[in-house]
Amino acid sequence: MASSASTALDELEREWHAPGRTAIELASVDVNQVLADHYETDRPGFVYTASMMWEMEQRKAAAPDIYISGVVKAGSLETFGLPTTGPAVDFVRITEQRLWLDPKTYGTIIEHVHLDDQQRRAFFIGAASFDTPDGRTVTAGTGQPLFHVEHSVRGTEQRPLNAWRIVHLTDEVDPSMAALFAEMSRQTYLREFIEVHLTRDLGITLRRK
Repeated sequence: MASSASTALDELEREWHAPGRTAIELASVDVNQVLADHYETDRPGFVYTASMMWEMEQRKAAAPDIYISGVVKAGSLETFGLPTTGPAVDFVRITEQRLWLDPKTYGTIIEHVHLDDQQRRAFFIGAASFDTPDGRTVTAGTGQPLFHVEHSVRGTEQRPLNAWRIVHLTDEVDPSMAALFAEMSRQTYLREFIEVHLTRDLGITLRRK
């Protein structure tokens, strides 16, 4: 029987290669190189490891309101199936998130989350609706297409790479969406969730150069 993570990977790959989809893979981020080039810290010689990065991905999956607070509306997070103890594997999260092309507007995002601890890959499969255990039916916003995301850890333990790809379930490729993510990929500093992990969880003081 296929694991939930492999099923999620199959779904993402199917949509990734489907005609008309807007599929985008951002440049992988060498966290330690970016730290060396663009930050000063209170930990000379600090190395951000692949194990730390995967811990961050697990935390971010369960608490996007903390790790991507610039995107997720405060107080909007709901999770279903998230264990109170032990590592998360499969659960559903619902949030209000800024729309990619209209960041002043929020929309309801429903994601089936699948974490592959062995491969250090996190999948977020967008859904149009979800029936909650308490009898509600939550419907995703329609301000933008549904999307599937993979965050993963690549590289080596001492020099990990943060990888991110996203496929929007469009009928035709959206050049505006592609341009937005191309610009995101060129940013100088670390992505918000890595900065949060470094400062909040690892206790490192960062100063951007």
